[in-house]
Amino acid sequence: MDKQTEAKTKFNFGDFYAKLGPLVALIVLIILVSILNFSFLDPLNLLNLLRQVSINALIAFGMEFVILTGGIDLSVGSILALSGAFTAQLVLMGVPAFFAFLIGMVTGGIFGALNGILIAYGKAAPFIATLATQTIFRGATYVFTNGNPITGAKMSSNFGFQFFGQGYLFGIPFPVYIMVLFYILAYVLLHRTTFGRKTYALGGNPRAAFVAGVKNNKMIIWVYTLAGFLSATAGMILTSRLASAQPDAGVAYEMDAIAAVVLGGTSLAGGKGKMFGTLIGALIIGVLNNGMNLLGISSFYQQIVKGIVILVAVLLDRKQAKK
Repeated sequence: MDKQTEAKTKFNFGDFYAKLGPLVALIVLIILVSILNFSFLDPLNLLNLLRQVSINALIAFGMEFVILTGGIDLSVGSILALSGAFTAQLVLMGVPAFFAFLIGMVTGGIFGALNGILIAYGKAAPFIATLATQTIFRGATYVFTNGNPITGAKMSSNFGFQFFGQGYLFGIPFPVYIMVLFYILAYVLLHRTTFGRKTYALGGNPRAAFVAGVKNNKMIIWVYTLAGFLSATAGMILTSRLASAQPDAGVAYEMDAIAAVVLGGTSLAGGKGKMFGTLIGALIIGVLNNGMNLLGISSFYQQIVKGIVILVAVLLDRKQAKK
């Protein structure tokens, strides 16, 4: 066997992880949790799991675009909370649920666009810019709600408002349909349109993308707008599920979303990743959270476990990037 043939047949863990690693990890995790606690496979638990995953998945879909450009968005949890508070107040004011949700989602998109403007035209580093807006949006949420949950009879008795986060359609939670719908839209946008190709180009080599005709600043604004919109959509589901808007909603959600994207095989350096991998990553985080709850593991230890999982994923990403 010559060296060229040997190189082709030699197992490459990096390539394997990039293609099938996240899916294999999800399957192994499901098997492990199922063995440790048989109730994991109970249909009611699985449906509840998918409902929980839908929130993180929506945020992660937006985060995928951001990370592909080489950026990061730490403000998504705060955008979720502030948009949810606006929506809850609109419902209490008598605005129909559909229009309240739509306004909330658009508001989230506007907050995301502010991030994009700071990064594109203010030349602020994405980490610093979104860390600042994370604090600003969270503070604005506390000011708007006066630090108290927004709730009322109009929310708990509004069928449309309740159905968005709590309803079932053909025995499946409605948030799951929302997650699937936005996954399809995000997949098509990323992998089948010019917008997606420009996103990859911007993350792979910004200077080359600019020379090729990509308007980098506008792309950055649109990507962060999309992340804000999807975070607000997740906020609509959470607000509906709780039948109230909590001022501390979405705290640390950005970490789960980033973890889902990285676990799905997307490079933190940008320019490399798949939307399917991000969906699998969100499911991994969901199964991990659900499994540890079923096993009665303390929330303190859960944070340690999730941190280790994220660290391993990042180290694998860096190792692959060096190759």
